[in-house]
Amino acid sequence: MTPPDSPVLRVAGRPVGRYVTRPELAERLSPRPCLHPVTTLAGTSVTELSPADHTHHLGVGVAVPDVEGFNFWGGRTYVRDRGPTELADHGAQRHIAFQLRDPDGFVEELRWVAAGAELLRERRTVAATGLTDTAWALDFTFSLTNVTPGPLSIGSPATNGRPGAAYGGFFWRARKEDRAPDVFTPTAEGEPEVHAHRADWLALAGSTWTLVFAGATERTRQDPWFVRTAEYPGVGSSLAYDERVPIAPGDTLVRRVVTVVADGRLDRGGAAALVRKAVRL
Repeated sequence: MTPPDSPVLRVAGRPVGRYVTRPELAERLSPRPCLHPVTTLAGTSVTELSPADHTHHLGVGVAVPDVEGFNFWGGRTYVRDRGPTELADHGAQRHIAFQLRDPDGFVEELRWVAAGAELLRERRTVAATGLTDTAWALDFTFSLTNVTPGPLSIGSPATNGRPGAAYGGFFWRARKEDRAPDVFTPTAEGEPEVHAHRADWLALAGSTWTLVFAGATERTRQDPWFVRTAEYPGVGSSLAYDERVPIAPGDTLVRRVVTVVADGRLDRGGAAALVRKAVRL
């Protein structure tokens, strides 16, 4: 039986993802709700939870390495002039309640807490939609509101002095296989050519599956992609690429990413066609 706080997403009655609201994790992993496993319609898992190479990678979710100096990503913290450092600076995302819950999605409220104080209040909307007999789309929106009396800012290792490491925001830890997945956008291919660049969509193609990520709002499309394929398979949308992102008291930051989850290895034309079906670009 599925725990009551771990809803299962379904497409036409078929389970395609499980959402874990209260993962039992060590503090240094920055505990947070996440989707895992996420599968294709044929049942192939396309996520990993706490893999050996990065135990703080948790399926699909929102992770930020620096919220006003607190680590909501997990693992070590990048410190300028020192490098990755083990610190007691970890925050956690706490599930409050579901405002809406259906077989194909939910609306959730969360608290981002660190050092005993709430920094951000999040409204998360997740929906699963069928596209074809072999593909479906995960629509993921998060809205972060500063609930403190003062300004907050979001940073990344890149803004703290580590070039190329602008991870933080929506993040998908994909299935690791013997061969690294291929990655491409409408105009480029390969990790060096797509990482840290902006593109309307980006595809990650494994042995028998393809994920196609698309920024579903103009503001989201302004964020460059964070991409790893050689070291591990992971894709994110960078909130803080080259400078910190301020959030004034009471203000809200919103991002929306739609991901096509397909059986088979899509080419550029196939990926573009499914993206057009999933979101208007």
